[in-house]
Amino acid sequence: MDELVKPVEYTEDNIRHLSDMEHVRTRPGMYIGRLGDGKLPEDGIYVLLKEVIDNSIDEFKMNAGDRIEIDIEDNLRVSVRDYGRGIPQGKLIEAVSVLNTGGKYDSKAFKKSVGLNGVGVKAVNALSSHFEVKSFREGKVRALSFEKGNLQSDKTKKTNDESGTYIYFEPDNTLFKNYSFHDDIVEEMLRNYTYLNTGLTIMYNGRRILSRHGLKDLLTDNMTGDPLYPIVHMKGEDIEIAFTHTNQYGEEYYSFVNGQHTTQGGTHQTAFKEHIAKTIKEFFGKYEYGDIRNGLVAAIAVNVEEPVFESQTKIKLGSTLMAPDGETINKYVGDFIKTNVDNYLHIHKEDFTDILESKIKETERERKAMAGVTKLARERAKKANLHNRKLRDCRVHYCDVKNDRKEESSIFITEGDSASGSITKSRDVNTQAVFSLRGKPLNCFGLTKKVVYENEEFNLLQAALDIEDGLDSLRYNKVIVATDADVDGMHIRLLIITFFLQFFPELIKKGHVYVLQTPLFRVRNRRTKIKDKQVIADADARRAKGEKKNDFITRYCYSEEERVAAINELGPEPEITRFKGLGEISPDEFAHFIGPDMRLEQVTLHKNDQVAKLLEYYMGKNTMERQNFIIDNLVIEEDLPEDQGEM
Repeated sequence: MDELVKPVEYTEDNIRHLSDMEHVRTRPGMYIGRLGDGKLPEDGIYVLLKEVIDNSIDEFKMNAGDRIEIDIEDNLRVSVRDYGRGIPQGKLIEAVSVLNTGGKYDSKAFKKSVGLNGVGVKAVNALSSHFEVKSFREGKVRALSFEKGNLQSDKTKKTNDESGTYIYFEPDNTLFKNYSFHDDIVEEMLRNYTYLNTGLTIMYNGRRILSRHGLKDLLTDNMTGDPLYPIVHMKGEDIEIAFTHTNQYGEEYYSFVNGQHTTQGGTHQTAFKEHIAKTIKEFFGKYEYGDIRNGLVAAIAVNVEEPVFESQTKIKLGSTLMAPDGETINKYVGDFIKTNVDNYLHIHKEDFTDILESKIKETERERKAMAGVTKLARERAKKANLHNRKLRDCRVHYCDVKNDRKEESSIFITEGDSASGSITKSRDVNTQAVFSLRGKPLNCFGLTKKVVYENEEFNLLQAALDIEDGLDSLRYNKVIVATDADVDGMHIRLLIITFFLQFFPELIKKGHVYVLQTPLFRVRNRRTKIKDKQVIADADARRAKGEKKNDFITRYCYSEEERVAAINELGPEPEITRFKGLGEISPDEFAHFIGPDMRLEQVTLHKNDQVAKLLEYYMGKNTMERQNFIIDNLVIEEDLPEDQGEM
């Protein structure tokens, strides 16, 4: 008889006290949310950057220094220099390495900040392979250096430099694997800082970023359509709003709390939506909230004492009060809008009120015109929710607030049954859904939203994404268009992207739409025939745990250049397969293309993307301009006879 397994002893030796820095490194999620590699704005490396900048911003708010210099070397190493008062040198070690140490606990001036827990820069220190801080103050500079939170050196000397603080950090690549700071994400973050702090200059890698008109500048820089009337911009003690209407469908919001970009909104954004519509409705004495808000582009920033967020990443405000024992956020925002927007409506009749009413009436007419169709479509959608034959759903959804994997949720929009079959068989059923198109969808350019309800395919897609009433209920973080890499596939991509641009531009603006890059070629050779033994060794090193050795070494190539390189690596005489469509790729192989190394190209929408003109050019009636472009750039491929080709 086997001996009984002894229970694990639980003694004093099992009780461990972690130092502050050890605790941060052991439980980084408690302090910065997710780790990530820098591809998403919510990834941890941007939280580290933000924690450092926040301290410099607080100095600016205390009227100490109106310039911050930020440099990121090789997209890996960060330095931040401000010209504030400098961290008091006698407490410099504690300020950057001892948790729950900070200067914001008792000061009313610092109450309306995001970081009140004395953690911020300490977490940066702990999660960096190398960290330096210098405090310039009263003609002296004290400099400290750390590695993974452990103090390495401490020097003090005289200096003629201006007062302020310098921080350098390099995130620990054993925690943030294969990380890289993306220039566009960093720049957007810094621009948001300048919008919320007018008069602040940020120098980023030698480039000057400055805002003179706050949230008005934010809307001007981010709107992809022309405003129907001049942007309305208003400021109060702890609130700032800006808004206008455009001819786009849906609503678009940018919201901030104490300088923190709340990308998922929260109580302040909800209050703004409610009261802007209510105030306008009461002024005109009619119209529905939905008609009033359609086409609205707006920004709101509030300062809240001791804010509470719904997650560690602070992207959604949960607070209901402006301050402990103070008035509600809903009332504060509502009172401000009621007073100021109502006054503005009375004063600016020709350049605002008349134009606004005209837009609302247009929306109302369109809604009434498709009322009957909408009712039928919603009934159809209800049935589809029970059994959407085009949708093979996954288990985890983006709207599942408490699920740790919600950001992994994605849906592949595929053409035809063969492609969707390959993806369905190889997908992760927990996080990857598949929506199958019947063929080429309708070109909806220039059509009204009525087509979304009349066209069964569009209606079922809208129901699958659950975006009829906005993105709050969006079911998938990534909406991935997966088509063949041929002319028909490209056309389908354009048609789907046109659908989103036309009716759901926010889906693209918020970075949810992607195009799947699939390989054009497979190049492989038997390992026994490959001359370069290092190629074989590298391939074996890349094998997943438990994966058996294969007789073939394979490269999947996404371009002609990659194909040529693979032939050179795997020669002599490798086997080359050209993939004409997704349906030709076996499910076993397809698993490689939609797994962790999936190649995605994000569909973006910026101010300088003249959307209306682009759509008119590509998707409008067959213009002479487009015809001439095609003729001028047509490439004819000829299959030469074998004997001719060998000459």
